[in-house]
Amino acid sequence: MNRAILKSPVGYLEIAEENNAIIYIHFIDQYIEIEENNSFYLRKCIEQLKKYFSGKLFLFDLKLNPSGTDFQKNVWKEVLKIPFCSTKTYQEIAEAVGDAGVVRAVGNANSHNPIPIIIPCHRVVGANGKLTGYAGGIDKKDWLLQHELKFSNKEMQLGLF
Repeated sequence: MNRAILKSPVGYLEIAEENNAIIYIHFIDQYIEIEENNSFYLRKCIEQLKKYFSGKLFLFDLKLNPSGTDFQKNVWKEVLKIPFCSTKTYQEIAEAVGDAGVVRAVGNANSHNPIPIIIPCHRVVGANGKLTGYAGGIDKKDWLLQHELKFSNKEMQLGLF
């Protein structure tokens, strides 16, 4: 496994790659010293994240290998389909995975997303458009959505205030 730390506008990110695929991104509170081994895929991920944060990249092109159950992986595949500067509700994701009654399970899967930002779980909102749960904190979810809005021609009503 190869790891690196990236200082981003939403704090430090610990990024890991294994077998030529990104396996996790963790929000960390402060910089930590790690033995960095910046493989090609890890460098590619860091480069794409930097471009995303600078408003120059709207769609990631990375091989991902998140660890999770089949259900979680199905939810994350649906979340990956949400375009830049768009949102979907937990209900819409539940319907997309084939069962409108699994809204809570979708929320749980979203909260266990090991590759936030790239698997854009920040784009999933409550039924009323309000921001709800985010493993990195609602402030990071709000920042990411506002960041995307800043680099889009869209007007987004999220009920943030």
